[in-house]
Amino acid sequence: MKNYSHQPDRDSMLRAISVITGIAVNVLLSYVTYQLNLPIYLDTIGTIVVSSLGGSFPGIMTAVMTNLICALFNSESIYYSIVNALIAMWTVWFVREKTFRSIKNITIYIAVAGALSGVSSALIQWRVLLGPQDLLATDSATSLSVATGLPVLVSFWLVNILMNLMDKGVSLLFALVALYVIPSDIRSRIRNSGWRQRPLSEKEIESLRLKDWNTRHSLKSRITMILLAMSLVLVIIMGWVGVRLYFDNEITEKTMIAENAARFAASVIKPEQVDEFIIKGENAPGYKETEELLYKIRDNAAGVEYLYVQRVEELGSVFIFDLDEKSGYEEYALYEDEQGYAPGEFVAHEEEIKPYLSLLLAGEEIPSIETKNSWNWMVTSYYPVLDADGKCVCYAGADASIDYLSGYMRNFLLHVFLIMLGIFVLILTYGLWSTGIYMVYPIHSIVMGVEQFIQAGSEQAVQDEAVKKLRKLDIHTGDELEKLYDAICDMALNQTEQMRSIRRFSDATVKMQDGLIITMADLVENRDSDTGAHIQKTAAYVKIIVEGLYKKGYYAEKITPKFMSDVVRSAPLHDIGKIHIPDNVLNKPGKLTDEEYEIMKTHTTAGKQIIEKAINTMEGANYLKEARNMAAYHHERWDGRGYPEGLHGEVIPLSARIMAVADVFDALTSPRVYKKPFPLEQALDMMQEGAGSQFDPKCVEVFMDSLPEVKVILRKYNETM
Repeated sequence: MKNYSHQPDRDSMLRAISVITGIAVNVLLSYVTYQLNLPIYLDTIGTIVVSSLGGSFPGIMTAVMTNLICALFNSESIYYSIVNALIAMWTVWFVREKTFRSIKNITIYIAVAGALSGVSSALIQWRVLLGPQDLLATDSATSLSVATGLPVLVSFWLVNILMNLMDKGVSLLFALVALYVIPSDIRSRIRNSGWRQRPLSEKEIESLRLKDWNTRHSLKSRITMILLAMSLVLVIIMGWVGVRLYFDNEITEKTMIAENAARFAASVIKPEQVDEFIIKGENAPGYKETEELLYKIRDNAAGVEYLYVQRVEELGSVFIFDLDEKSGYEEYALYEDEQGYAPGEFVAHEEEIKPYLSLLLAGEEIPSIETKNSWNWMVTSYYPVLDADGKCVCYAGADASIDYLSGYMRNFLLHVFLIMLGIFVLILTYGLWSTGIYMVYPIHSIVMGVEQFIQAGSEQAVQDEAVKKLRKLDIHTGDELEKLYDAICDMALNQTEQMRSIRRFSDATVKMQDGLIITMADLVENRDSDTGAHIQKTAAYVKIIVEGLYKKGYYAEKITPKFMSDVVRSAPLHDIGKIHIPDNVLNKPGKLTDEEYEIMKTHTTAGKQIIEKAINTMEGANYLKEARNMAAYHHERWDGRGYPEGLHGEVIPLSARIMAVADVFDALTSPRVYKKPFPLEQALDMMQEGAGSQFDPKCVEVFMDSLPEVKVILRKYNETM
């Protein structure tokens, strides 16, 4: 169980305090400027400071909460939360990509912030709040419009942008002073307080972002889309349910109003006067008195636009009363051109009435009817007027308009959308921020650490460094991801220790094998009285040649680190076959006869057989394959005139071609019982003469290029030269 210090908790508390302080500063200064009716707002100082210190989520939290609290004394403030949130996002981006250390950058920040807040706040005022909310801005816009001839709307936008430029300039000045006063260690702790691992540098974060491009569907993009979709769906559902409930309630209310208006209208109609009203109209006794009562009923029924009385017949309706759209009986007399249908006028039934026609003809009550067409949207209610015998003589109808409801709901939705937009941005930012610090960054860091561990290969030092970097991530999310990280760290550490143990065992085995090789080679050399330090010198020359070939890039497909190691380690065995050569031939002081030379030549095939038996006996002794090649073919010639098989050119194994150069040079420069050593210059001339005929010319080339190293070997073993 890991025991972390309480530093992350203290830093998180410090971040929370910075957010609370930023909100308090914003609200206090906003309240002061609001009460004094100043042309600036100063409600983004805390937002700028917190965004600069803590990043996106703390900054947007400060912005949105500021406007929600400011709504307590300035109701319009709640609609500007998205504007403040935009300033927070702009500040976070600016601090990450640039600095406030130059006049140019400060000017750019103020210009963008002012334009951003000016345009967005002007749009909110004109589209949502239906006009300017600031008296000073309105007067200034009017004066500018008069002076320049610009439209008032354009003038207002310009004035609003200028005011916001001034506000953001002053706000940034105060914010920079606050940032300067805050100690650097406090700033650093707030900046890194959100991490649940070792804080990543901008370079490391950029590296993680680049890795996202190489992923078909990154975890961050998936989570972003899920959060965005869920937040949008939630906002839409909540908004739709709220609007639908409100709308249904309003329709129900308007239906009741229309029904009551129709019932009251029916109650003032005297059935025995209906026929006379139809025939004589306004000239009928009591017509105008009844019409005046109907006007009063309509004007007192909120939302009722049309009130009428009509007799329903098979093909249409005969109007008795049809009140005009003007309120009041006096106005009715003044707007005769806008009157409705005249008494006795016949009108065909509308389509919405036809399904209820049989009930109306029977004098029964019908449910309220909702009608919607290109010019209005109404709910219509009918109530029968019954005579003394209970027979329906006509119907009173009332139309309550729902048109204004749709317009009101559109405006309501805009208000709700604007309020929810700031909260939506806050929720989305929190979701991205929390998933970033608890999932995306830790997982990416673990992946990069594991990749570095894998790429370390068999290099122990690189493996150890990769494990250290992995453990330094210090992921402490407190959930399953932390457990996974701990398990990966333990697995990497255990694997590294196992590799260390295996490597130690392998090194011990290699040393033992090398010791056996040297012992076997010494057994042969001790039988040959003429080859003092031959195996040491040839092994050193082989190492010089193979490293020279590697540096020049010759035979790159063949010369690998393993090949180089195998060749150098196996070089001492190139003459192992001499153990089968009789002493009288091996140590003969004079020139060998043809028969004796043929016997001497068999040391190549004998060496090949000995090493092949060793290969078949020892598992994992692949390095002996090059020993076999050198033992068998180190007397082959480039031109094909060598032995035992007469191979030529690159058909001869590369290790044998290397050994041929080393073996012959040592033979030339070393004393024998039958000759003195050749001088170095002469020996080198003879080697160069053999390039392309006896030797691989590339092997001779790199050998000649390494003469300083060759001379060191000569001085070490041939002190007399």
